[in-house]
Amino acid sequence: MTSIIPLVPLLLSIAILLMGNGLQGTLLPVRAGMEAFGSVEIGILGSAYFLGFMAGCLYGPRVVRVVGHIRTFTGMVAVASTVVLIHALVLEPIIWWSLRAITGFCFAVLYMVVESWLNEKSTNQNRGLVFSVYTIINLTVITVGQLLLMTADPKSFPLFAFASILVSIAAVPVALTRIDQPAPLEVVQLRLLRLFRISPVGVVGCIAVGVANGAFWSLAPVYALNAMGDSAVSSVAIFMSIVVIAGAIGQYPLGRLSDRIDRRLVIIGACLGSATAGIGMVLLAAYIPFGVFVFGFMFGLFAFPIYALSVAHLNDFITEPSDYVEAASGLLLVFAIGAIAGPTLASAVIDLVGIQYLFAFTATVHILAAAFCAYRMNVRAPAPVEDHIAFNDAVVLAQTTAAVDPLSPEDGETGETAPDEKPAV
Repeated sequence: MTSIIPLVPLLLSIAILLMGNGLQGTLLPVRAGMEAFGSVEIGILGSAYFLGFMAGCLYGPRVVRVVGHIRTFTGMVAVASTVVLIHALVLEPIIWWSLRAITGFCFAVLYMVVESWLNEKSTNQNRGLVFSVYTIINLTVITVGQLLLMTADPKSFPLFAFASILVSIAAVPVALTRIDQPAPLEVVQLRLLRLFRISPVGVVGCIAVGVANGAFWSLAPVYALNAMGDSAVSSVAIFMSIVVIAGAIGQYPLGRLSDRIDRRLVIIGACLGSATAGIGMVLLAAYIPFGVFVFGFMFGLFAFPIYALSVAHLNDFITEPSDYVEAASGLLLVFAIGAIAGPTLASAVIDLVGIQYLFAFTATVHILAAAFCAYRMNVRAPAPVEDHIAFNDAVVLAQTTAAVDPLSPEDGETGETAPDEKPAV
């Protein structure tokens, strides 16, 4: 454990940063609902965030290469902190959309700076430990951020100020750190068709997670507020926290199971479990004591691990270690594409049928993903278990950030499998 002590400033910065992001991620949809924003307007808030996030993944590395990690981090923190406060000053949907896109860009760059820094300063012996601690911090402080919603009225200024303060002070540990700056970000090519040829299930799984989870993060606070009454803001915070905690709990058992059997079976099981939770939320939650919390826990338990399972499955079919970072970065962009589409699509649906059908939308996405995975199982044989990358290693890879070249050409225009790739599954 002493091997991660030098990295404490970085971990402390990301913890404070994520706490602020967790708070505003729930605060903004709740406040938008209270201000009578339409469902589509609220959904676009989520899409705008992920559009900015994808832009940050593509173009943020240029900023890092020009001014360095520390200046980039402090600059992005300053912008993100300011943007939080503008939300409270201007209650107009179109302004909020722009602000969320800026926030998404800033946080993509901030994650990139910290994760690349952690990756370079870790060794092969402690990298798993470092990123395990990072994951625990991530889930813990996002949960705390959700609960901070209970400390004040979402219609008042203090919560926005508190979120801004948290984002601002996250710069202090990094600005004062004595850790050497890492080397310039590794640049990898963006070849999404190649990733799809390696593993259609891995790519489709990440898209489905983006669509479903993007819709959840953008609209679930509004759903919970509607289900529990406008006065139950504390219940909204508890609901969101329960889902995040359940997602953390589900990672290890599902991941370990997928190391032992055909990983696609576990992905199908997780998708069907998530779909069952969504259907239960629509049909039964109102009739069962604490039903919203029960089915919310079940949703997080199965839905949140699907991304790491999909990343692990694709990595099972990569033969060159140098390709792991490209795969992780490509799948993150695939997730972002799904997360851009998900909130707007979901909001368009619930604008027609009602917010209570949000989880019918996510259930549909998960059922379609499970059906595609089942189809692929009939097309290709599973990866041999002995070739499986350890799930814990896949979690580390899923958090390994590299600069992506958005102009890189797709290889293999003939559609044939490249020589160093295993057959698609």
